[in-house]
Amino acid sequence: MKRLYRIACLILGFLAVTILPSWGNVVDLPVTPRVQVAQTLEYRVKAEESEEAKSPKSFDELIAETQKEDGVFTLYKTENNEKLYLEIAPEQLNRNFLCVMTLSSGIGEGFLLNGMPIGEILFQLRHVQDRVQFVVPQTNFRTDPGDPLARSLQEGFSDSVLYSLKIESIHPERKSLLINATNLVMGEEDLSGLSTFLPYLLNGAYSVSPDSSYITEAENFPENLEIEALYGFRGGGFMSLPSLPDSRAFNLAVHYSFSPLPTGNYRPRLADERVGYFLTAYKDFGNSDRRDPFVRYINRWNIQPGKPLVFWIENTIPLEYRDAVKEGILMWNEAFAQAGLPQAIEVRQMPDDADWTPADIRYNVVRWSSSFEPMFYGIGPSRTNPLTGEILDADILIDANVVRLIKGQYQTLVNPDAGGGQQQSLLQTFCQATLENSYLRGVDLSDELEAKKDRLSGFPLAQSLLDRDVCFANEFNRQLAIGATSLSLVQNVLPSSPEMENYVQQFIRFLVAHEVGHTLGLRHNFHGSTLLSPEELQNPEITRTLGMVGSVMDYVSPNLAPPGKPQGDYFPMKLGPYDVWAIEYGYKPLNAISPEAELRELRQIAQRAAEPELAYGTDEDFISGLDPAVNIFDLSSDPLTYAQWQFENAQAMWSRLNRRSPAPGESFSEMRELFDTVFIYYFRNAMNLPLYVGGQSFNRHYAGDPNGGLPFQPLSVEKQRAALAAINEYVFSAEAFEFSPNLLNQLAPSRWSHWGAFPDLFELDYPISDRLLLLQKVVLRSLLSPTRLSRLQDLELKTDATEEVLRLPELFATVQESIWTEVIDGDIANLSSIRRALQREYVSVLSNISLRQVRVPEDAVTLAWYNLRELEDQINHTLRRRGRGLDTYTKAHLEKTRDRIAKVLDAPLESKSIEKESPPKAQ
Repeated sequence: MKRLYRIACLILGFLAVTILPSWGNVVDLPVTPRVQVAQTLEYRVKAEESEEAKSPKSFDELIAETQKEDGVFTLYKTENNEKLYLEIAPEQLNRNFLCVMTLSSGIGEGFLLNGMPIGEILFQLRHVQDRVQFVVPQTNFRTDPGDPLARSLQEGFSDSVLYSLKIESIHPERKSLLINATNLVMGEEDLSGLSTFLPYLLNGAYSVSPDSSYITEAENFPENLEIEALYGFRGGGFMSLPSLPDSRAFNLAVHYSFSPLPTGNYRPRLADERVGYFLTAYKDFGNSDRRDPFVRYINRWNIQPGKPLVFWIENTIPLEYRDAVKEGILMWNEAFAQAGLPQAIEVRQMPDDADWTPADIRYNVVRWSSSFEPMFYGIGPSRTNPLTGEILDADILIDANVVRLIKGQYQTLVNPDAGGGQQQSLLQTFCQATLENSYLRGVDLSDELEAKKDRLSGFPLAQSLLDRDVCFANEFNRQLAIGATSLSLVQNVLPSSPEMENYVQQFIRFLVAHEVGHTLGLRHNFHGSTLLSPEELQNPEITRTLGMVGSVMDYVSPNLAPPGKPQGDYFPMKLGPYDVWAIEYGYKPLNAISPEAELRELRQIAQRAAEPELAYGTDEDFISGLDPAVNIFDLSSDPLTYAQWQFENAQAMWSRLNRRSPAPGESFSEMRELFDTVFIYYFRNAMNLPLYVGGQSFNRHYAGDPNGGLPFQPLSVEKQRAALAAINEYVFSAEAFEFSPNLLNQLAPSRWSHWGAFPDLFELDYPISDRLLLLQKVVLRSLLSPTRLSRLQDLELKTDATEEVLRLPELFATVQESIWTEVIDGDIANLSSIRRALQREYVSVLSNISLRQVRVPEDAVTLAWYNLRELEDQINHTLRRRGRGLDTYTKAHLEKTRDRIAKVLDAPLESKSIEKESPPKAQ
């Protein structure tokens, strides 16, 4: 009994800390205790309530020294906004309102940036006893109006009461309720949610300081109330935030926009998974006849003929890039015109003396946001009505570092934190792990990476970060830097030249168009880059009429022509066919009286999904790694050929770099930066090759779609063999990496050591052997990964008997012949250190498979054992015939490998190490 009592106490304690405190940030971060905020602010609120309790004041007495402002609510405010009173009319109770929260000042890092959205809350104000409750109503479960089942839903699913505000007074005639709005935005429950997710953003504990927190602005308008609050934070412990003069304290300003949800003529539009929109979904309990209980609306604006959607260009955007920003926005008018809404988007310039703030919910603004170390190039968030999916407000953030970064600044793939000395936040860790995984595609390289993922498993903000481009700044840097490097090394283009400026302008135009697409409701389309052949990509007459890509909602590499071929546009200059089609589905005016009545016409639009130029695949399709055409930072309808072109580009750049030295007076560190830029680009393209082995095409077609096919189609055996041949030539071959000692001895790191710049403390010299082995190791382990081996085995069952298929024995034999060519052919010479390292890695991978250290098909275990035995025989034969003529390196390497293989072959098998756990028995 005592033990049960202790357990019960622990459970109750946990619930008291994590569940009972009310909270409501729609960013959906994990619930964390709000003790710090409560301790720092509660004494202020309690002191005010205690003082007023001594001498209750009437309605007129409370507002006597305030200034009245009519608007969405009647607002009464004292001088300097020390107190804000809201008068809640009886008809405003139990009505839906929206609170939109935006950072109006930041610290320049950790996602705490000026203009960054925090979230939005659908809320109601309810009069309960002597208080006004700030309530987030339950909207995920619904039924038809008047349905008796509504009572069950009300009792079965709880609303969320975030605040319970004291009624200061009730007007004797109007019966309106007076509440202190200061307690809403400065109260202990932290409406903004900053105290909840600061630990994730900064990896340190900060709390609100009440003596440096206050309301800076309050403005009332007919349809919205705008309040801005500045919060002073203190704490951090031993944290070091380089963007701050002192990491122990900083300020954040949060802009709150309160407005009623529109109740006009908007008609929700039902979603179709063949067309990629962000969704608003709910579970419908009112219709039990449907197999799928969910109702899904796409997120879109209520654009009506003659009432354009207006985007403002913030007055902080440099003058020389405003035209590119405007053109990127207006690019979408082509799609709206074809959907029957000409001139649906309008662009205006924010005046320098504007009397409004970009955070005002009435304005959709493209903003220029400054950061110390950018985590994204652009982000296009929008705020929607959670009942209907109607988009109500959107702002686009462009990082102010974008131009400098486009011209060649980047962060390396290997040792991204080398010398930085900065402790990463959990969100930075998540983004790093995500980017590494986009390279590694499930390749197991270290337990550390898995540990990082485990810390963030189930973190709801993670998917939002991926959807909204937040995690891909470093990868954009790498991709864009290679374009600038190619211009510099191959074409001798200077950073200040017109050609480099054209490169920058094209990217900004494409970036803005991509982010505007998000604000229109569109998700990523990572299948969009496959529209044109490699040759067509370099023809501006085609790319500027049909489009360079099927969709600007893809991430595309700079379009770089191979050596000796003319250069076309670097980035898309117009929308793709998919973009036009998606806008038609989402925005074409349809003559119907309900969402269901639109379905017939919508399905006619959606059934075009099987047309090749409308191919669609989004984040979850990319993450699976099944279809090599659904990928990021690739190009052309033949990505395999295009990747080989980029290997040739990289080798040409290395060749130019090999003949280059810094000019007198320049640092050698630029040589290292340029070398790494090319290496990372080479790495990215190399990682695309294994996707073809065991790969399948995947589509979202529905049965009966014209020209539609089955969802899965195995890639041709010719493509898979071509990928293996390219891997052998560009990755496994020692001839692919031939650098002169003169070049390698110039790769010096920067030695600046001061705030914002930290020298490498380790690996001062360039670790060329380790980096080349990393590239080869990742590709090899990807080729022989458990997922790929399982897919290859399955493809034998999924391929018609009349068709040829790449089988597991062929894969093992091809890889072994590629890596051990010298031994297998019998024409062995002394092996280089690069070759020996790759061969050792190969034996390690096959040994792990043979010893059942990884979970692979049983046939793969047998084949690994078989190929090791074959290799042992071939090494024996080579040593007998050629051993005396080999240098000590090579002879020792072969003898050691032979001994290692013998031990593996003789080792007992432990089958239990790969057996799957049995499911738990039913109780």
